[in-house]
Amino acid sequence: MTAAIRHSFNSLEVPNYRRYFAGQLISLSGTWMQTVAAIWVILSLTGSGVAVGLTTALQFLPMLLIGAWGGLLADRIPKRRLLITTQALMAIPALGLFAVTATGVVTPWMVYLAVFAMGSVNAIDNPTRQSFVIEMVGSDRVVNAVSLNSVIVQAARIVGPAVAGILIATVGVAPCFAINTLTFVAMILALWRMDPSRLYAAPTAEHEPHAIRAGLRYVRQTPELLVPLALMALVGTLGFNFQVVLPLLAKFSFESGAMTYATLVSAMAVGSIVGALINGHRGRTGPRLIAAGSLAFGIAALLSALMPTLAFEIPALMLLGAASVTFAATINSTLQLAVAPDMRGRVMALYSVVFLGSTPIGGPLAGWLAQSYDPRVALLLAAASGLFAAWAARFYFKRYEISTREHAIA
Repeated sequence: MTAAIRHSFNSLEVPNYRRYFAGQLISLSGTWMQTVAAIWVILSLTGSGVAVGLTTALQFLPMLLIGAWGGLLADRIPKRRLLITTQALMAIPALGLFAVTATGVVTPWMVYLAVFAMGSVNAIDNPTRQSFVIEMVGSDRVVNAVSLNSVIVQAARIVGPAVAGILIATVGVAPCFAINTLTFVAMILALWRMDPSRLYAAPTAEHEPHAIRAGLRYVRQTPELLVPLALMALVGTLGFNFQVVLPLLAKFSFESGAMTYATLVSAMAVGSIVGALINGHRGRTGPRLIAAGSLAFGIAALLSALMPTLAFEIPALMLLGAASVTFAATINSTLQLAVAPDMRGRVMALYSVVFLGSTPIGGPLAGWLAQSYDPRVALLLAAASGLFAAWAARFYFKRYEISTREHAIA
């Protein structure tokens, strides 16, 4: 048992990654505190599901618009140096939200502006972080490290919303933004203290014309990259809209407040951590695991849509969290191992675009479905996307395997 647990965390044996892990856990916990607080401010000011969807859409719209250029910067600039800059910049919108909420002058447009500003920086930060993982741990540990990154995100989804729920219920939303401002310091220090000589730094991309187009052409000509990205685009757009669905589920389906919202988010995060640890211990990736993850996601989303009470919803969301992280982490690892090093930033930017940048499309759709019908309808849409992705994965990967075998025989 001890050996199995140690194997699930073996990337933490790398000092640089250990520093990164600690810094990210602190920083992302603050980010989740801010996410919960910002959405709750909008919901309190407007009472609108569409407004919640718009807030989430504005957070990820920059990823859709400029995420590919963020990936190009990650290919051209040393990633550690770029991340120090982006982490510092992301503290500015958080500080602005603290100021307007603490003084009581906050209006929806101020929240929209701050969320959009942070999303703009994140469009560079996220693909850089995604592609930096393999440079810290090497290809042998990348599946484990990607899974542990999911542990970071999901642990932050437990700590952040739980603390935010307590703070909102007791002293208000302003402290959530103040604490988030301070948490970026932890990540900057972690990056600063890394040993650059122990990084597996990828060669920087040349400043060639039409570099973005070259990245898209590379993906289009590489089925090992194209098929997983297409599946992530489908499920990311229609299924991964939990930031919109969960607060509306708490408010309208269960007629509760911030603490119930935090409970739903935390339940899903607990399941995600378990799923990430299992995925990290397995240390494998591939078409079958992608198809299985899609199927599990579809079934878990369907169960979550059908649960009649909060007591039943919590375990269903735990299953959904485990399935979600298995699907996303498996695709992430598959891409990292299949891509050429000098294209990694651009390919992982495309992953970020289809994973996060699809939210401006899916977020308002989920919000509209939740407000016009019921939040459970949005979960049914998520279930349909997962089940269809499972069928598509099985069909296209089988087709690719057949064409490869025929090519080898010829």
